[in-house]
Amino acid sequence: MTIRLTVAQALVRFLAVQFTERDGERRRLIGATWGIFGHGNVAGLGQALLEYRDEMPYHQGRNEQAMVHAAVGYARQSNRLATHAVTTSIGPGATNLVTGAALATINHLPVLLLPGDVFATRPADPVLQQLEVPHAADVSVNDTLRPVSKFFDRINRPEQLIPAALAAMRVLTDPVETGAVTLALPQDVQAEAYDWPEEFFAERVWTVRRPGADPGELAAAVQAVRNARRPLVIAGGGVHHSRAEAVLTEFAAATRIPVASTQAGKGSLRWDHPQDVGGVGHTGTATADELARTADLVIGVGTRYTDFTTASGTLFENPDVRFLNLNIAAYDGHKLAGLPLIADARSALTELTKALDGHRTADSYVTEYTEDKERWEQRVDACYEADEPDVRPTQPQVLGALDALVDETDVLVNAAGSLPGDLHRMWRPRSRDQYHLEYGYSCMGYEIPAAIGVKLAAPERNVWALVGDGTYLMMPTEIVTAVQEGIAIKVLLVQNHGYASIGGLSESVGGERFGTAYRFTSDDGTFTGAPLPVDLAANAASLGMRVLRAKTVRDLRAALAEARAADTPTCVYVETETADTVSGPPPAQAWWDVPVAETATRSSAVKARELYERHVSTRRRHL
Repeated sequence: MTIRLTVAQALVRFLAVQFTERDGERRRLIGATWGIFGHGNVAGLGQALLEYRDEMPYHQGRNEQAMVHAAVGYARQSNRLATHAVTTSIGPGATNLVTGAALATINHLPVLLLPGDVFATRPADPVLQQLEVPHAADVSVNDTLRPVSKFFDRINRPEQLIPAALAAMRVLTDPVETGAVTLALPQDVQAEAYDWPEEFFAERVWTVRRPGADPGELAAAVQAVRNARRPLVIAGGGVHHSRAEAVLTEFAAATRIPVASTQAGKGSLRWDHPQDVGGVGHTGTATADELARTADLVIGVGTRYTDFTTASGTLFENPDVRFLNLNIAAYDGHKLAGLPLIADARSALTELTKALDGHRTADSYVTEYTEDKERWEQRVDACYEADEPDVRPTQPQVLGALDALVDETDVLVNAAGSLPGDLHRMWRPRSRDQYHLEYGYSCMGYEIPAAIGVKLAAPERNVWALVGDGTYLMMPTEIVTAVQEGIAIKVLLVQNHGYASIGGLSESVGGERFGTAYRFTSDDGTFTGAPLPVDLAANAASLGMRVLRAKTVRDLRAALAEARAADTPTCVYVETETADTVSGPPPAQAWWDVPVAETATRSSAVKARELYERHVSTRRRHL
């Protein structure tokens, strides 16, 4: 039996009946499709989404990149068992997908991209928005998506959709390979009819595997842990993807090995768990970084070991340090010349805990990191504290006010600026998924659309998008979508008049904060004049969002409470005070390699280079 449908109609119907299953939990794989329509997809996928709107929910986006971010936020909140599709027209709509696709692939998060493409039949050449490449007539702008996609195909004939769609689902549901998947759809082929086999539209379940550990690798891992005197776990995003938080908690409690976390792994243990020592690396805590410096065994669980985590190869100073890498991806399991344990995080941690039965680290080691953790928490308390409630808050005091309000049901979404450093060092996660930090790509503009995706995946949760003014100006457009669909996200908009994070980095590397402040230019060409008369609160209100302005700490506390209770999209706007040595966040506890000008005439750059050379001399290759 066959069913006659267009390619676009067939694809929509196919996507509506794809499911994932893990640990007995079955989820619809493609929960909805985001779309902005143009000539390259309006008559194909646009018509199909209208035709089958009861089978495939549709969300109207305002920016193509933002639609991908929303889909990624949904996928992460859904533990990678579900995601959204995104369709755009050919041309700038398609190329706007590239940033979002890179973010998804770098973070190992599934998203399905369905950009329109030029005519396969070439009735006119070139057509509107066609890129002409004289030496390769089959290239379109969609080929920019190839390097940032885990799977790419162009559907030039209707029957080609069947194997391509199945391959796309395989990659989306593979815990090792998942990321952005692109099916480029020529606009004429989208509208072409074909007789499809009925079986193509049957429900299909894709099992998300949990491979166990190889016995030989497990035995070697057990021996390495037993031999270590100062072991340290680094929990990465793979802990969350695997839903391994509970077994990691059991492992830590049984062995008393301290657990540090990457940005993606924060929340793997609750902040008040005795073995949780906070973030590690350049944005980490003093406790975790000191343990990393002296560790003789680093047990990486689901981490890619980015340079922030490793402090660019200078953090792990113990000459005898070795690495045990528990990772489902062999590529990551062999990093830093580590001992690989290639398996699903939950499966392998369960096996490792059982095999280590009775093994515990020394009492003196436990006492050491416990006391260090207590001292660090006292520093955080001092940063959060606001003795004078009627003054403008610092950024740490903003986080302190939020910390005092939320519970384990709240979710915080952030990605870029100075907030990730403050959050990684100081935030106290109360649940496994409260801390939603996108730091693999650290993409400005991610927060608001991703918060929408998170809220769609968890409508019962309070979802906060934490954004600075620089990030807000990059991509506030999906506020309109939140208003249109009544998606009650909370936006905490922090106004600090520029790129605060890069301003600080610029100063440290001899750049003198050039081009990082949102101020009028001065006579010397620098941006050191008066702050710009920009009212971002008014902007958010103009997009339809309810806005609460907070001028003081007292105002902020009241506004946050009101926003949390709101059932409509609500923004809390606060201008922060410049942090001083008392109320400012703790400085970086580890060095990060940002190359400094080797020669310069300005004294700031000369001094920065001298400091850089001292630090870079400590960099090492772990072999």
